[in-house]
This record gives sequence, C-alpha cells and structure tokens, in this order.
Amino acid sequence: MGMFNWTEKSSDVLAHGGVIAPDERLPWPQTAVMGVQHVIAMFGATVLAPILMGFDPNIAILMSGIGTLIFFVITGGKVPSYLGSSFAFIGVVIAASAYTGKGPNTNLGVALGGIIACGVVYTVIGFIVQAIGTDWIERFMPPVVTGSVVAVIGLNLASIPIKNMASSNFDSWMQVVTFVSVALVAVMTRGMVQRLLILVGLIVASVIYAVLTNGLGLGKPMDLSGILNAAWVGAPAFSAPVFSGSAMLLIAPVAIILVAENLGHIKAVTAMTGKNLDQYMGRAFIGDGVATIVSGSAGGTGVTTYAENIGVMAATKIYSTAVFLVAALIALVLGFSPKFGALIQAIPLPVMGGVSIVLFGLIAVAGAKIWVDNKVDFSDNKNLLVAAITLVLGTGDFTLKFGQFALGGIGTATFGAILLYALLRGKKPGQSI
Repeated sequence: MGMFNWTEKSSDVLAHGGVIAPDERLPWPQTAVMGVQHVIAMFGATVLAPILMGFDPNIAILMSGIGTLIFFVITGGKVPSYLGSSFAFIGVVIAASAYTGKGPNTNLGVALGGIIACGVVYTVIGFIVQAIGTDWIERFMPPVVTGSVVAVIGLNLASIPIKNMASSNFDSWMQVVTFVSVALVAVMTRGMVQRLLILVGLIVASVIYAVLTNGLGLGKPMDLSGILNAAWVGAPAFSAPVFSGSAMLLIAPVAIILVAENLGHIKAVTAMTGKNLDQYMGRAFIGDGVATIVSGSAGGTGVTTYAENIGVMAATKIYSTAVFLVAALIALVLGFSPKFGALIQAIPLPVMGGVSIVLFGLIAVAGAKIWVDNKVDFSDNKNLLVAAITLVLGTGDFTLKFGQFALGGIGTATFGAILLYALLRGKKPGQSI
C-alpha cells in the first residue's frame, strides 16, 4: 500500500468507540479537523522553544510542518508522528551562542551549524539501525523497560505546565477548569465531538477564561490585539548557518537524547496501535535527522517527535497518518501567516497548561498500560527495580554531565533502563540483587 492510500472509515466508527489505524482515515473533513487539533497540541511547545533560544517562532512553525512532511515521506507514511521544536537543544544552543535570554539571538548562525551537525549524527545513527535491524530493540527493551520509558516521557514533562504555565492562583484554577472541561467532553459526549476532546475542551475553557478576565476582571485579560495587528501573509526571517567546530562538538551529542525520545515515542505508538513499528525505527531516526538538518539550514530549531501529539492519539484513538499530513500542511500555512500564528498565541497560557496536564498524563498512563497488557511480573525484583529506578530518574529529571553536554531526565531514564535491565536480566525471580 502506498503512503497516500488510506482505507476510508465511516465516521460511524467514532460513535461506537472504534479505532482508526495508521493506514486508515476518516472522511477528509473530519480528518482536517483532527489535523487542527494536533496543530494546537504542538503549538505551545514548538513556539516556546525558539523563544527561549532567541529564534524566530514563525520559522520554527514552518520547519515543524516541513519536518513532519519529511518524516512522513521517509517512513512511507507508516508512523503517525508530528515533529516540533526540541527542548533538548536549549541548554547547548544558549551555551554555544552565548545567548543572553532576551530578544533575537545575535549569534544564531553558530547555533544553526551545530544543529545541522546534530542532524547529521542522528541521520547516521538511523542508517546504522536500518542496516543492523531491530532485533536488539526487543532484546534490550522488553515490556518492563518500554513501559517505564513511555511513562517517564509524560512524567518528566509534568512540571512544565504546573510550574511554568500558571503564574498565579487564578491561573492554577483555570488549569483545573481546563482539564475538567476536557474530561467532561471525553466522558459526556459521543462521536466526533468526543474525539475532538482537546480542541473542544480548549475552546470551552478559553471562553470561560475570557468571561472571568475580560468580563469580570479576575485575571490577566485575553489580548486579541496581536490578531488584529498581524498580517495575513508574511515571510519568516530565514537565517544561514555558520559552522564552528566548538559549537558543533557541543551541540551534536544531543542526537543521543533525540534517539532516546524517538525510540520511546515509537514504542508508545506501537503499544497504542497494536502495530509493531520497530521495523520503521531506522527510518524514523533518519526522517527526524534529515528534518533537523533542513530546519537548521533555514534558521529553525532542531526537531523531534512530539509527546503532545502522542497524547492526542491516546485520547482520541485516531492514529491515522493522514491526520499528520494535514497538520503538517496547516503548519506550513501558519509559518507564512502571522495572523494565524497570533490567533493560536492568543490562547491563554493557563488554558494551554491545563491541556498539557491532560496530554502528559495520558502518555504516563500509556506506559502503565504496556505493563498491564504484557502482564509484567513485579514480584520479580529485576522488573521491580528497573521500573522503580527509571521512573524516579525521569520524573526527577536526573541529569548527568559530560563536560558541557548534559543528558537530562528522559535520556538518563531511557539508557538507564536499558543498561540496568541488561545488567540484571541474568538474575532469577526471588534472587537477591
């Protein structure tokens, strides 16, 4: 089956709680709306990362769309994933470019050269995986490891909405209103509305926020001036890379973190869809690596598969790769339209935070589901300790530094789980560790 040949499923499938597989799709109008929901899910983080590094957010949005299209083509349309700005680059980019934290990054070119170098390393790793096969994945990543890594992805990100997206007590309460709104849509509605729980819940919460702030003056009002003042069409500010040896050596090792993220994401999607995607692991690494090279060449951030969008799939049970094709095309439009970008940016931060709480929580639960579905035996000390240590390493964001390079929570948890299981797997249940 070709990458553009999806089996169309009736929207009646949604009314009966059915699943839409990667090689299936809903009618195009419903698929388009689902694409919008995925764009909203990725938007906050994809815009925030470049702002923290002094990059142009519009370039980041444009490159996320182009990167997702590259990933779609290289994986043959078989792996449902969205590529957005990676937070793994923030520390090393700031260090390499000596960014002060305010305004445009005046040493952007040096950072871009390092991002391209990282993409090259990542791509080479992908070709190696493609050549040697994926038997090693099953050997070193049994369900106890996979479930732990997937759960850690959600738990590691949990502090972002809770600590960084609510600056006041009112904002915290609005996060509560948001995730309750999403939960009510998920439980109290049926059909397409239920599958659009993130989008509908976000709209409901935004309306409530506007009433409470703009109407009753209880918090920071929604500012719609950016939408009114933004142009409908405008080219983002492209930048050229500068290749500095020191910057490339500093940024290139981030490829290891991207491998860990992508591997965990693919395992999560495999668990949710019931389709073994390990055979596409090498292609997924190559796709992400090439997308990072292209992004860095134009002035964008490094990209990675996005946990937020995996959370949307977990909630909707719609895994169609057609949805991500649509989302990528929408991102292309957003990249050249400051008006649409301003519209998304007008969504109140605590509302986005409430949505993020839902999405990251769903990813954590997906990890636990892997344990349940595979009947992982936690009376075996090996399984118990691998899961316990991995969860705390990831949730606590345990970081190991190698010179100026830092391997953060998701990376240490992923490689820690794999290495710890390899060390302990010779032990028998009940045997002292």
